[in-house]
Amino acid sequence: GERRKRVLVTAAAGGTGQFAVQLAKIWGHEVIATCGSEAKAELLRHLGAHRVINYKKEQVGAVLKSEYKKGVDVIFESVGGKMFDACTKNVAVGGIVVVIGMMSQYNGAGGDAGGWPASSHPGLNERLLWRGASASGFFLLHHASHYKSHLLELHRLHTSGVLKVAVDPREFVGIESASDAVEHLQSGQSAGKVVIRLASNVPNVGVDAKL
Repeated sequence: GERRKRVLVTAAAGGTGQFAVQLAKIWGHEVIATCGSEAKAELLRHLGAHRVINYKKEQVGAVLKSEYKKGVDVIFESVGGKMFDACTKNVAVGGIVVVIGMMSQYNGAGGDAGGWPASSHPGLNERLLWRGASASGFFLLHHASHYKSHLLELHRLHTSGVLKVAVDPREFVGIESASDAVEHLQSGQSAGKVVIRLASNVPNVGVDAKL
């Protein structure tokens, strides 16, 4: 079978990270997860993470360097900035950093006028070269042809009780609440998937909000 890998998920208590944590655990890998509060850390432990790093209390790079001396094989990275640097400095030989976003850089972006400031990561080329590692972008829209099959599998895992869905407890109703929901997401206060109900008469989808 496949070798058990060390998998790191950043912003792991969010709407995407929570599933990366669980799927990596289901597939038999060792899961390291980062977050920014004790409430999120507790959620991640409940979801099966083997090691949770609260970056408000511990330095991610220092923990990885001391506890995972051979590096991390697969990194599911959505924070960017200093977190991305810490990840690439601790990727294993032959490892991969999968970039799905850069949450830390979205605040203060140009909004309708354009994106966010370009990243700068001195030494990145050398780090990847020395480790024979790679960094790969994953933009969801490029994989639309796979939506159906993967969503069916995720639904099967959820209905069978294997995959949990954590929904943020704060309610947002109506499309007019979208900006508030995004602000809540960006604030770092959310835990789980932030959901907007388009109308008040639509049933609440808080599947496992209280895990």
